[in-house]
Amino acid sequence: MNRTTLSLIAGVTALAAVTGFAALDTPDAAGAGPATAAAQLPVERTTLVCPTPSTSDIADTAYTSFTPVTAGTSGTGKAQLLPATEQSGTGDGKDAAKGGSTGKTKDGGKNKTAKSVLEPKEPGTPVTGDTSGGDAPALIGTAEGKFAPGWTVQQTTEVAAGAGRGVLGVTCTAPDTQFWFPGASTAAARSDYIHLTNPDDSPAVVDIGLYGAEGAVKSPAGEGVTVAPHSSEPILLSTLTDSAQQDLTVHVSVRSGRVGAAVQALDNSLGGDWLAASADPAGSLVLPGIPKDATDVRLVAFTPADSDADLKVRLASPSGLITPAGHETVHLKGGMTTAIDLGEITREEAGSLVLTPTSRSVPVVAALRVLRGKGDRQETAFIPAAGPFVTRATSPDNSAKGSTLSLTAPTATAQVKVTASAGSGGGTAVSKTYTIKEGTTQDIAPPVPSGLKGTYALTVERISGGSVYGARTLTASREGNPGFTIQTLPDDRGMVAVPHAEQDLSVLQK
Repeated sequence: MNRTTLSLIAGVTALAAVTGFAALDTPDAAGAGPATAAAQLPVERTTLVCPTPSTSDIADTAYTSFTPVTAGTSGTGKAQLLPATEQSGTGDGKDAAKGGSTGKTKDGGKNKTAKSVLEPKEPGTPVTGDTSGGDAPALIGTAEGKFAPGWTVQQTTEVAAGAGRGVLGVTCTAPDTQFWFPGASTAAARSDYIHLTNPDDSPAVVDIGLYGAEGAVKSPAGEGVTVAPHSSEPILLSTLTDSAQQDLTVHVSVRSGRVGAAVQALDNSLGGDWLAASADPAGSLVLPGIPKDATDVRLVAFTPADSDADLKVRLASPSGLITPAGHETVHLKGGMTTAIDLGEITREEAGSLVLTPTSRSVPVVAALRVLRGKGDRQETAFIPAAGPFVTRATSPDNSAKGSTLSLTAPTATAQVKVTASAGSGGGTAVSKTYTIKEGTTQDIAPPVPSGLKGTYALTVERISGGSVYGARTLTASREGNPGFTIQTLPDDRGMVAVPHAEQDLSVLQK
């Protein structure tokens, strides 16, 4: 085997360890035995980015980092969250659109002496950090070795007053090259920012597309946005277009490099929260974890296809799938954003929205805007369409009170194990098993670690049965205002399939 073949094998293995996916297809070789199933191994490195939490001087932000214990990891490793390089731009999108980010600190130098916001000690125990005020930067995190598989970081901000008041939560995201955000807005009452964070050593070039009720919205300032290395750029969506749109779908497409992306949606009277990216366009979607006391639910959906889409709308309730009266189906025109007010759809019961094609399958993205409270005490959260967790998902930053875990199994009964970790300040982990019946959603008051001190993480593992989707609602009311935030629970991608190299790969030299 020559150097070329060895390099190929090393490259494939490294790709699998870093990205969570690798496949090696080789031509059939005479005399070669049957292919051996790929081994499932823990990932060795994970990158996450956390957006700038707030511009409010009265904002308080907490970070919670957690890695579940994973068999087969090395005995060493580390994880850290470092500030992204401070920007010289104004944050209104104009400098970014011109490629004007310098990637330097305010004093003109590189940010080489930054201190990690938090550094975990051991998997299985959360670690917390915090910051306050409107100058807190975006963060870029890396985890290696035993801290990488399933590493999850929650960013939770409380703002007592002003536009976007309430609890704003987001799960720090892995960088990628495509993001869809149905549910954004450029209406007068809203100030929505798309936060782009580049964790790499080279600039990223990004296109930001906007789609409203009539189709694509002209936004030339959103083309070719440059995000400097190790930097974050918040861009006010209303600066990208002269058109005020109540309901928008934002498409982030990366020409070169990769970024993390999230939309911060701030309303003058309805509070605010983070809008995370929808699951990739698909014919069927699940939007899990609508609070049972939701006072208003608004569905925003979009198909990037040229053809229209017709979807059946159902609610997975505690007793099974039901069709909401007056909202049996929704019709989406190709390339146009559609919004439907579903009102108090849950009627004081746990619920998840399930969208399926009425006939021909057309790829769709979707999100829900959810309101709780009445009058001037309303507060907003968002639920994007989510993917199932195939094996395991984690939600950090839980307390003894105020957390609700919502699980749904839309197509087949499933059994899951929920583990409450040790607390960040002490306590003993506990686990409990639940059965989620086909077509239902179950709200769970999660188990609490015995002797809990501090915050803890919830890890959900699918043991058997059909696909499971989940979300965690975190409430923290202040002065009578029902502050809350919702995060969906995608698979943590802690394991990766690495192909065996047992067969003769000499054919690759030909």
